[in-house]
Amino acid sequence: MKVCISCGTEFESPGWECPSCNYSPPETNGFPVFSPETEEKFKGFDTGDFEILYKFEAGNFWFRNRNKIIILALKKYFPETKSFLEIGCGTGFVLSGIEKSFPSLALSGSDIFREGLSYASRRVEKACLLQMDARDIPFKEEFDVIGAFDVLEHIDEDELALSQIYKAVKQGGGIIITVPQHKFLWSYADEYACHVRRYESSELKRKVEDAGFEVIHSSSFVSLLLPLMFISRKMKKNPGKHDPLSELKTGGFTGFVLERILDLERALIRSGIKFPYGGSLLIIGRKKQT
Repeated sequence: MKVCISCGTEFESPGWECPSCNYSPPETNGFPVFSPETEEKFKGFDTGDFEILYKFEAGNFWFRNRNKIIILALKKYFPETKSFLEIGCGTGFVLSGIEKSFPSLALSGSDIFREGLSYASRRVEKACLLQMDARDIPFKEEFDVIGAFDVLEHIDEDELALSQIYKAVKQGGGIIITVPQHKFLWSYADEYACHVRRYESSELKRKVEDAGFEVIHSSSFVSLLLPLMFISRKMKKNPGKHDPLSELKTGGFTGFVLERILDLERALIRSGIKFPYGGSLLIIGRKKQT
């Protein structure tokens, strides 16, 4: 069900014109725009990085592994999913991976930045894309599953975003979240990425439960590489000498070896092993039937 951001009316319709007040959100390149003022507030983020992400994501071991973790979670915990929304879809790399694994799934993606959506539209032609603020989602009980992959750490009011996600998920549906983990890994790379925080597992679990979800799975990942991450982050203390995109550009033999290590880790996760520590955290929650 859609929710008019002008008058709050809930309605079912293929389009976005409100049947009560006749409000329709403006469009940019065919994308409904719900929160242009929020996009303006995030000027600290360099939208030029979307081009770099679009170029390097598909060949980067970390992004490839995260996609496989997300797809594994969808298949295991929400095998009957028919509709999926990604909050903060960026260039559409995750959506494209999900589309390949679930070709019949109705996909939607949102982002604060219209620049990111323009790249996402190249990767996922069938997805419904919209510009919106995760703290004010114009849907109610619309999606079987909502994903937020390395998004919440950018939002000051992450608890508000989680409550909005809860509102937009159908009863019996759920949420899949990944975030950067462990405060001791905080570095200039987090500052460059406009992170507000790195999470601890107990903190995110509490916030997900406070939003109304039942946490059904929690595990760290990028765990076998945690010592390397720690050393790498602590060595890069001088922002002037640090290339914040160096990890993104890791490829060749080094990237191959790191990806094989994460393949082993993912096999262990698939077998039921949960890692208590890791560079990233995966949490899966379900909205109870009432």
